Amino acid sequence: MTRVRLAALLVASILIAGGCTGPSAPLHDSPMSAGLTIAAWNMEHLAAANGTGCRPRDDADYAAMRAYAEAVDADVIAFQEVESEAAAYRVFDPATWAVVIEDRAGSADRPECRGRPGLTLNAQRTGFAIRRDLPFERLPDLTALQLGDPDLRSGVDIRVTPRNGAPLRLLSVHLKSGCSAGADRDACPVLFDQAPVLEAWIDDRAREDDRFALLGDFNRRLARPGDMVWSGWDDADPANADLRLASDDRGARCDPRYADFIDFIVLDRRAGAQLRDFHEHRFQTEPLSDHCALSARLAP
Repeated sequence: MTRVRLAALLVASILIAGGCTGPSAPLHDSPMSAGLTIAAWNMEHLAAANGTGCRPRDDADYAAMRAYAEAVDADVIAFQEVESEAAAYRVFDPATWAVVIEDRAGSADRPECRGRPGLTLNAQRTGFAIRRDLPFERLPDLTALQLGDPDLRSGVDIRVTPRNGAPLRLLSVHLKSGCSAGADRDACPVLFDQAPVLEAWIDDRAREDDRFALLGDFNRRLARPGDMVWSGWDDADPANADLRLASDDRGARCDPRYADFIDFIVLDRRAGAQLRDFHEHRFQTEPLSDHCALSARLAP
């Protein structure tokens, strides 16, 4: 990679706030200075080693992703498609961030990447990067989302406790791809089997004291009117299962080919009432992933 390309990537990453769907946010000061900011980012085959995985990267690419992640200015980032803790720490500075990632081993046999001879698919795990000044507790992974398939992702479950705010339960998810709308695609039966697993998690949390949010790649256009998956979750039974998409009725702008979000921050009734800002952090030049990060700021 040339120095010119590296400079362009770094500048683009630092300036992503100009591509947000709402007003730009200041750089991170303290986790509780203006509420709590939570984010979701599918990092597209993030590998631990240069030149590996279905999106091979070099040192400059990882540096640009680090700058982008810092510019998102979140207290917690739920990530998807990350090979390992080591891969996550190539983007999230361990002096600043603590990483938790699902324990799933996955299949030992890795297929070749489509259209990339000689490269193999790495593990695609979910997890979180949490700023080290924000207390958190890791809870058991939601392994039921795997449906017994080692290559389906489990959910990573944590509870964060802001110093000047109420605890917040967070689940990082990445559902089965290939059923973004309707019900007649080959992948739909799998996603429809995952949906009640998440509904049970939602209903259990709705009966408890902590507000909660689900973040990540749902691989489903949940905001489309009448979507059957969203209707099943957002039923206000129990009362705190009256859910809100942080994006509300906004359309996606990350990739001009796609007008609808499939990545979401889903808030329960209590957290939804505290929503203050939502941002889609678009790339200004060369995309660093095939997904842009989303963030939502909640009142303290």
